[in-house]
Amino acid sequence: MQYDHTQQAPLYLILVAVGIGMLAGAWFTPIQAVQIVLVISGGLMFVLAATFRQLTVRDEANHLLIQFGPLPLLRRRVPYSDMERAERSRTSILDGWGIHLSPSGGWVWNLWGFDCVDVFLSRGRKVRIGTDDPDGLEAFLKERIGKHS
Repeated sequence: MQYDHTQQAPLYLILVAVGIGMLAGAWFTPIQAVQIVLVISGGLMFVLAATFRQLTVRDEANHLLIQFGPLPLLRRRVPYSDMERAERSRTSILDGWGIHLSPSGGWVWNLWGFDCVDVFLSRGRKVRIGTDDPDGLEAFLKERIGKHS
Protein backbone atom coordinates (compact mmCIF):
# COMPACT_ATOMS: atom_id res chain seq x y z
CA MET A 1 0.00 0.00 0.00
CA GLN A 2 1.29 3.45 -0.94
CA TYR A 3 0.17 6.79 0.47
CA ASP A 4 0.44 10.21 -1.16
CA HIS A 5 -2.03 12.91 -0.15
CA THR A 6 -1.90 16.67 -0.53
CA GLN A 7 -4.25 18.93 1.42
CA GLN A 8 -4.99 22.41 0.03
CA ALA A 9 -6.03 25.29 2.24
CA PRO A 10 -6.97 28.96 1.76
CA LEU A 11 -4.79 30.14 4.68
CA TYR A 12 -2.08 31.29 2.26
CA LEU A 13 -4.47 33.95 0.89
CA ILE A 14 -4.19 35.84 4.19
CA LEU A 15 -0.41 35.94 3.76
CA VAL A 16 -0.78 37.13 0.16
CA ALA A 17 -3.14 39.90 1.27
CA VAL A 18 -0.73 41.01 4.01
CA GLY A 19 2.13 40.99 1.47
CA ILE A 20 0.14 43.13 -0.96
CA GLY A 21 -0.74 45.53 1.88
CA MET A 22 2.92 45.86 2.82
CA LEU A 23 3.96 46.55 -0.78
CA ALA A 24 1.18 49.13 -1.12
CA GLY A 25 2.32 50.73 2.13
CA ALA A 26 5.88 50.90 0.78
CA TRP A 27 4.61 52.63 -2.35
CA PHE A 28 2.81 55.34 -0.39
CA THR A 29 5.30 56.06 2.38
CA PRO A 30 7.88 58.79 1.79
CA ILE A 31 10.44 57.41 4.27
CA GLN A 32 13.02 55.26 2.49
CA ALA A 33 13.93 53.11 5.53
CA VAL A 34 10.26 52.25 6.04
CA GLN A 35 9.91 51.46 2.32
CA ILE A 36 12.80 49.01 2.51
CA VAL A 37 11.39 47.28 5.60
CA LEU A 38 7.92 47.02 4.02
CA VAL A 39 9.23 45.65 0.71
CA ILE A 40 11.36 43.02 2.45
CA SER A 41 8.51 42.09 4.81
CA GLY A 42 6.03 41.94 1.93
CA GLY A 43 8.39 39.67 0.00
CA LEU A 44 8.69 37.43 3.06
CA MET A 45 4.89 37.17 3.21
CA PHE A 46 4.84 35.92 -0.41
CA VAL A 47 7.51 33.31 0.42
CA LEU A 48 5.49 32.17 3.43
CA ALA A 49 2.32 32.03 1.30
CA ALA A 50 4.10 29.76 -1.20
CA THR A 51 5.37 27.63 1.67
CA PHE A 52 2.03 27.19 3.47
CA ARG A 53 -0.29 26.70 0.51
CA GLN A 54 -0.49 22.92 0.86
CA LEU A 55 0.57 20.04 3.10
CA THR A 56 1.75 16.80 1.53
CA VAL A 57 2.04 13.53 3.42
CA ARG A 58 3.73 10.80 1.39
CA ASP A 59 5.17 7.32 1.80
CA GLU A 60 8.84 7.26 0.81
CA ALA A 61 9.90 3.62 1.30
CA ASN A 62 11.43 3.69 4.81
CA HIS A 63 9.90 6.90 6.12
CA LEU A 64 6.87 9.16 6.01
CA LEU A 65 7.45 12.58 4.45
CA ILE A 66 5.50 15.54 5.86
CA GLN A 67 6.07 18.64 3.73
CA PHE A 68 4.56 22.08 3.31
CA GLY A 69 4.68 23.49 -0.21
CA PRO A 70 4.66 24.04 -3.14
CA LEU A 71 7.83 25.84 -2.04
CA PRO A 72 9.29 22.95 0.00
CA LEU A 73 11.19 24.85 2.68
CA LEU A 74 9.64 23.00 5.63
CA ARG A 75 9.65 19.21 5.73
CA ARG A 76 10.12 16.34 8.11
CA ARG A 77 10.90 12.69 7.51
CA VAL A 78 9.68 10.22 10.15
CA PRO A 79 11.17 6.70 9.86
CA TYR A 80 8.59 3.94 10.14
CA SER A 81 11.00 2.09 12.43
CA ASP A 82 10.58 4.92 15.02
CA MET A 83 6.77 4.70 14.98
CA GLU A 84 5.02 2.73 17.72
CA ARG A 85 1.38 3.48 16.93
CA ALA A 86 -0.97 5.89 15.12
CA GLU A 87 -4.38 7.12 16.24
CA ARG A 88 -6.94 9.36 14.64
CA SER A 89 -7.50 12.48 16.75
CA ARG A 90 -8.65 16.08 16.63
CA THR A 91 -6.65 19.19 17.32
CA SER A 92 -7.98 21.97 19.51
CA ILE A 93 -8.00 25.68 18.86
CA LEU A 94 -4.89 25.83 21.08
CA ASP A 95 -3.01 23.49 18.71
CA GLY A 96 -3.54 25.93 15.86
CA TRP A 97 -1.97 25.69 12.41
CA GLY A 98 1.60 25.59 11.20
CA ILE A 99 4.57 23.85 12.80
CA HIS A 100 5.06 24.14 16.55
CA LEU A 101 5.06 22.31 19.84
CA SER A 102 1.58 21.37 20.96
CA PRO A 103 0.14 22.06 24.42
CA SER A 104 -0.94 18.38 24.36
CA GLY A 105 2.64 17.27 23.73
CA GLY A 106 4.73 16.68 20.61
CA TRP A 107 5.03 18.59 17.37
CA VAL A 108 2.05 19.75 15.30
CA TRP A 109 2.23 19.85 11.50
CA ASN A 110 -1.16 21.25 10.51
CA LEU A 111 -2.39 23.34 7.62
CA TRP A 112 -6.14 23.63 8.08
CA GLY A 113 -8.96 22.08 10.05
CA PHE A 114 -9.05 20.00 13.20
CA ASP A 115 -8.74 16.40 11.95
CA CYS A 116 -5.35 14.83 12.56
CA VAL A 117 -3.46 11.62 13.19
CA ASP A 118 -1.25 11.34 16.26
CA VAL A 119 1.90 9.34 15.54
CA PHE A 120 3.54 8.06 18.71
CA LEU A 121 7.28 7.58 18.35
CA SER A 122 9.93 5.81 20.37
CA ARG A 123 11.24 7.54 23.52
CA GLY A 124 7.81 9.04 24.24
CA ARG A 125 7.79 11.53 21.36
CA LYS A 126 4.72 12.40 19.30
CA VAL A 127 3.96 14.03 15.95
CA ARG A 128 0.47 15.34 15.27
CA ILE A 129 -0.23 15.45 11.52
CA GLY A 130 -3.19 17.55 10.40
CA THR A 131 -5.05 16.12 7.42
CA ASP A 132 -8.34 16.17 5.56
CA ASP A 133 -7.92 12.37 5.10
CA PRO A 134 -7.59 11.12 8.70
CA ASP A 135 -9.09 7.67 8.03
CA GLY A 136 -6.81 6.99 5.06
CA LEU A 137 -3.65 8.21 6.82
CA GLU A 138 -4.44 6.27 10.01
CA ALA A 139 -5.13 3.04 8.08
CA PHE A 140 -1.93 3.43 6.05
CA LEU A 141 0.23 4.11 9.11
CA LYS A 142 -1.25 1.21 11.08
CA GLU A 143 -0.41 -1.10 8.18
CA ARG A 144 3.16 0.24 7.87
CA ILE A 145 3.79 0.18 11.61
CA GLY A 146 2.55 -3.42 11.72
CA LYS A 147 5.13 -4.41 9.10
CA HIS A 148 7.96 -2.88 11.13
CA SER A 149 6.94 -4.35 14.51
